[in-house]
Amino acid sequence: MTKGVLGRAEPRLARRVHRRYAHVVAVAAAAFSMLGAHAQSVTTPQVPRVVPLEQSSSVPVRLPDLGDPAGPGMGRKDYVLPALEIIGFDTVLNRLNHRFIGGTTDYDVSVGSWRRNLHSSWVIDQDPFKVNQFLHPYQGAMYHGFARSAGMNYWESVGYTFAGSAFWEVFGETTRPSRNDQIASGIAGSFLGESLFRMANLVLEKQTNLPPVWREAAAAGISPATGFNRLAFGKRFDAVFASHDPAYYGRLQLGLSGASQTVQGPSSGIKRAEALANFAMDYGLPGKNGYSYDRPFDYFNFEVAASSANGIESITNRGLLIGREYESGKNYRGIYGLYGSYDYIAPQVFRVSSTALSFGTTGQIWLSKSIALQGTATTGIGYAAAGSVRTVGERDYNYGLAPQALIALRLTFDDTAALDFNVREYFVSRVAAAARGGHENVARADASLTVRVHKQHAVALKYLWSRRDASFPSTGDQTQSRGTIGLYYTLLGRDGFGAVDWR
Repeated sequence: MTKGVLGRAEPRLARRVHRRYAHVVAVAAAAFSMLGAHAQSVTTPQVPRVVPLEQSSSVPVRLPDLGDPAGPGMGRKDYVLPALEIIGFDTVLNRLNHRFIGGTTDYDVSVGSWRRNLHSSWVIDQDPFKVNQFLHPYQGAMYHGFARSAGMNYWESVGYTFAGSAFWEVFGETTRPSRNDQIASGIAGSFLGESLFRMANLVLEKQTNLPPVWREAAAAGISPATGFNRLAFGKRFDAVFASHDPAYYGRLQLGLSGASQTVQGPSSGIKRAEALANFAMDYGLPGKNGYSYDRPFDYFNFEVAASSANGIESITNRGLLIGREYESGKNYRGIYGLYGSYDYIAPQVFRVSSTALSFGTTGQIWLSKSIALQGTATTGIGYAAAGSVRTVGERDYNYGLAPQALIALRLTFDDTAALDFNVREYFVSRVAAAARGGHENVARADASLTVRVHKQHAVALKYLWSRRDASFPSTGDQTQSRGTIGLYYTLLGRDGFGAVDWR
């Protein structure tokens, strides 16, 4: 896939791309924090939207999905435009790569290369880890955003994203099409793109003190494809996605961390101390009266962390694709079903990334009048890449089918404090591996205590631990691990910690 403007292993260009993406994250985080300062509290009863009297007799109704052409003021779908935008995006990307990336013929496409790729078998490519596992999903998110903002619903947009990725693999490069790229761009890209689309529209939908131009800029920073369609086509696509008023909780953290222990193995260039920025959002938390989970990603969790040591340190994103609500007794509300996830984790000493489908549940239980426990548990299988971090040598990561599991818990104490605990594990097997054989087991856990100081301002203490155990015929057994302790200033999206009060 993209080895150029979206990321050839050329250091100067890679740094430029990293800075650009970090700016996008910063814009998104700043916009959301400003949004949260003026939004209603999660615990405040919500007033349903009402259609005008001339349309109905004041019956509360929900606004339809943006993909529904029948809704008042929502606009109709445009099936042709996103296809043209994706083709145009890929064409411009190819020409920029051809112009600015030297030393390669990968972008010298021709009728001959198109014909060869159309009849070629698909392979596992040799591109750098960040290109395949970070920049590919982001490119897929652009495809998804073009379709979503042009009126397509989620599943239709998945089709455009998958087709857009295949178009690039065949027509955007002279190299043989890559099946690992197709998964990263065509599937992980839709998971990431839907979360970005939802967050961008949340900024546009909610009433804030931001001037309209700044709200549009913030939304475009989060989902550039959405911002492009709104700017280029004006009223044609200016309808805001109907979120159905989810319960959501976001936070921005800025801090410093230092290594408590490191087993670096074959990796090099490890930095003990680093500055970190972290943005996270839970969207559609269970328990809110009147909110249902009829559409994919009506619930999702998104988190991104940037580090001074290695750029993007992690992106984790999971959303409910198909599911339903349930309850147990008076104090528990939850959802369960099929989740889609995209993870990218790079704690200096090694990297792992996965695109997966999992079954699981997300819920909340009130343990007392002021203490609530929220949690998610999932287990499933994905296609993952993992490996050590080296400065020289051949490709330093391996692909394989990866059984995986996740447990995420948050214990909230009124609006005073929250205790978070997360653990996830990936077993990257030799099944569907790229000829190296062997296997890897990666585990990552963190625990943090956040204490509110004043209104939306809080401080947090976090311990983060990551470990990789690998065994390959060529290298033998390897163990790498890293533990860090960090202190963070935390800006809460709301005055509390996201507990949903339905009682």
